[in-house]
Amino acid sequence: MPFSELDLTPAIVKALIQKGYEHPTPIQYAVIPPILSGHDLVGLAATGSGKTAAYALPLLQLIGSFTAEMPHALFGLILVPTRELAQQVSEEFTDLAKALPYRVRIVTAYGGVSINPQLLRLRQTAHIVIATPGRLLDLIEHNALSLSQIRVWVLDEADRLLDLGFTEELKRIQDQLPKVKQSLLFSATFPVSLESIIQSQLINPLRIEIPKESEHQNVITQRAIQVDGPARTQLLRHLIETHLWSRVLVFVATRYSADTIARKLRKARIAAEPFHGDLSQGKRDQVLRDFKASRVKVVIATDVAARGLHIEALPVVVNYDLPRSVLDYTHRIGRTGRAGLSGLAISLVTAPSESHFRMIEKHQGQTMPREEIEGFEPQEQNPINLAALSTQEGGGIKGKRPNKKDKRRALEAAQKP
Repeated sequence: MPFSELDLTPAIVKALIQKGYEHPTPIQYAVIPPILSGHDLVGLAATGSGKTAAYALPLLQLIGSFTAEMPHALFGLILVPTRELAQQVSEEFTDLAKALPYRVRIVTAYGGVSINPQLLRLRQTAHIVIATPGRLLDLIEHNALSLSQIRVWVLDEADRLLDLGFTEELKRIQDQLPKVKQSLLFSATFPVSLESIIQSQLINPLRIEIPKESEHQNVITQRAIQVDGPARTQLLRHLIETHLWSRVLVFVATRYSADTIARKLRKARIAAEPFHGDLSQGKRDQVLRDFKASRVKVVIATDVAARGLHIEALPVVVNYDLPRSVLDYTHRIGRTGRAGLSGLAISLVTAPSESHFRMIEKHQGQTMPREEIEGFEPQEQNPINLAALSTQEGGGIKGKRPNKKDKRRALEAAQKP
């Protein structure tokens, strides 16, 4: 079905054609008509499924009639968990709005940079504000904007917002929203904590869930390679050089690991950069620009920094360290295999992390064969089989159950570069 059959105006369809979009993704097909009709909605779909355009398209269309009546009023608020996602959502709105016959003023606000330019932009008309929760509250405290009359608000990557600890900020923002509004919530996963937001803010919402098999997850090939912890960096270098990957996004557990691995790869003449919260916003922006332009081949990122990243045609994601949360695994591998393109997700599984990877497999509903790469065959044994001990009758053998120090040592061994 073409976009023209989704009640979108010719101007919106023209903008899509200019961007090379021909057909809506399943989530776009399912949610655009009810959003245009004014329904509250919960949209659940995998990472990389086109959720941003799914709400951006109808909002841009609705703004047309709104600005004719109230040209200087704030129409919509979009809350996102990270700076990078705020930038990407803003870029999506801006690109789609270029072909419209009316002007849409978009203001993007996030922390880590000076608030003054954002305050100046808000002195003029703002139709759409895209913001992280903390910076939005800062702007409100500066009397830069009011939420009392907005028509639509969107929680994008709602599960990430809660996971990053924005629960209190969200409650403060909700208290300032008008009672009559359209509420849209989009998420890749559905933790129980989302239910309270739905109950308090959405009115008879439609719940639209797109099964993973209906999205692009089937184009992601997942592999699990067994390796000793200390050999992971050399194996990563071997894989990059052997397969001639053009770009690789590598996930690690700590900022120290990101810096260390990037430094070792650069010594091997592989263009690599770390990406984490200790870097300035300017440096993070530069790394992303260089990565998208293929001037940097490998980016080693922590979860907090990488949430919400969208890199066009990213061929490979590597889990150097396994994510602590099984839900994060879905978000990580969703950085590749986007927009119908094929992708590869590789997890480096050490002996101490084997039981945790089995939990990830269980959550994914699949079992991946363990691979070994010649020259990197694992030799280490897991000194503490946490899974086996925890399943013994009676909670394990007295005196043999791992204490906190044992668990910490096992975790450190699994995460050691």
